[in-house]
Amino acid sequence: MTALPPGATIGILGGGQLGRMLSVAASRLGYLTHIYEPGAAPAAHVAHAVTQAPYEDEAALRAFAAGVSVITYEFENVAATALDLLGAARPIRPNIDALAVSQDRLTEKTFLGGLGLATAPFRDIPDLAALQTALAELGAPAILKTRRMGYDGKGQVRIDDPGQAADAFAAMAGQDAILEGFVDFRREVSVIVARGLSGETVCFDPGENVHEGGILRTTRVPAALSGAERTDAALLAGRVVNALDYVGVLGVELFVTNAGLVVNEIAPRVHNSGHWTQAGCAVDQFEQHIRAVAGLPLGDGRRHADVVMENLIGDDMDRLPAHLAAPATQVHLYGKSEVRPGRKMGHVNRITG
Repeated sequence: MTALPPGATIGILGGGQLGRMLSVAASRLGYLTHIYEPGAAPAAHVAHAVTQAPYEDEAALRAFAAGVSVITYEFENVAATALDLLGAARPIRPNIDALAVSQDRLTEKTFLGGLGLATAPFRDIPDLAALQTALAELGAPAILKTRRMGYDGKGQVRIDDPGQAADAFAAMAGQDAILEGFVDFRREVSVIVARGLSGETVCFDPGENVHEGGILRTTRVPAALSGAERTDAALLAGRVVNALDYVGVLGVELFVTNAGLVVNEIAPRVHNSGHWTQAGCAVDQFEQHIRAVAGLPLGDGRRHADVVMENLIGDDMDRLPAHLAAPATQVHLYGKSEVRPGRKMGHVNRITG
């Protein structure tokens, strides 16, 4: 339960934009960060140390663990063998069990159902026959998704007619899959929740999300929710982190329906839909995560401004001069050198009230 002293080093698995912003937040609290990343690492620009090595490199993993006091991660898809090796040497926060739940969509939905939380109807799809049976039971439209490794719309296919089953199953390329039934929702929201080592829990306001092509475009706060829906969202998120004995920040994506809140998915890390907290709260999601994994008291997550967060994706960078000139606007760029379609290059937070 002892907090890390200033000057300690926090290890971060993954060197993308989330690791970059975690490193900046850690530096404000007097900590160093060490990034472990197999590929290109925008986070390397702001970290104290970087190890570029595959997750199968046991010697590199051991050296990384020896140089840090605690380990966290910026994305879910870290190999279990690497986590087992690292966890034997240093605390991993959030814990490995939380990561295992979120890495597999079938495991995740089963876990959420066990807590009594509503999810989209789903079926395990080991083969084409199972998909055809599931479509007969759940109907169309439905979404066929890989159980693991999907993000930003990747690894999923919409099925509007059962006749598309064979092509959709072939698109999974042999990966384990899950079919999710259609949810008739009014809007999509997400809750960013933090839990500390002591069990203390802080929820940020729910944000209202707009996706295009499976990629988050904007998050707006406050979300258009009733008081009861806002309360239910926070209580739901608290149930998830307590059940996982979670330490750190977790994102909970929700569908708002006429029958109540339906959990879409959980993400055991800081989350794109929580970037608005950088302009709207005294302590943003990145500092909150560092506070939690370092054993510090959680900070004040109350919203003090209305904010719209907009992702800068691909050619959105052409509008950078206008964003830089706009009033009440923060610009956050991720240090990525190559602009590509669908690639998140940065985001802006506009204070709207």
